[in-house]
Amino acid sequence: MLRNRQLLIEAATLPAEPVWLNQQHGNRVVRADRATPTTHYEADACFTDQPNQVCAVLTADCLPVLICDIDGNELAAIHAGWRGLAAGIIAETLASFTQSSHRLLAWIGPAISAPHYAVDATMRDRFLSLDQDYEKSFTPTTKKGARHQWLMDLAAIASLQLKKAGVERITPSGVCCYADPRFYSHRRGPGTGRMATLIWRTCVT
Repeated sequence: MLRNRQLLIEAATLPAEPVWLNQQHGNRVVRADRATPTTHYEADACFTDQPNQVCAVLTADCLPVLICDIDGNELAAIHAGWRGLAAGIIAETLASFTQSSHRLLAWIGPAISAPHYAVDATMRDRFLSLDQDYEKSFTPTTKKGARHQWLMDLAAIASLQLKKAGVERITPSGVCCYADPRFYSHRRGPGTGRMATLIWRTCVT
């Protein structure tokens, strides 16, 4: 793992070691500029307003979400699985920005798509108890007698949360990591690695 991370730093010519998170599927956000290389941060999002600070998240079905303001001065990387979405990781991350939401840009990266993400009625009910507008993010499966009766669209839920927070410019990748063999997928398995999604601002001298 350490070797792969070093290869990534070299291949992407990163300005610094990324802030690697010990992801918990929660809603904690850390600031990259306050991080130290030897500290393991239990969090699911990383924010910075400093140049040459690299924010990173690892995924293999969950959503990687990148956010920045239109000038590129503030930016964040988010790891958002269903637990993080339910816990409000997107809202918590947006609260770190000083820029107003209408000046923010969001990108939703490769993740498992609804056709490959079947969940049970309990999961659907949990999200509908938070917001009835999530109903459109669940469609019934066509498999008769299936225990997991609903197909859940994580990207649609993330987009809805961003829109309700005032973020208007959202770009979904439209890529399913389960269906596309170029990407890792925990559900596709057996055994898988993780994809790193990075965001940073380079200081030009």
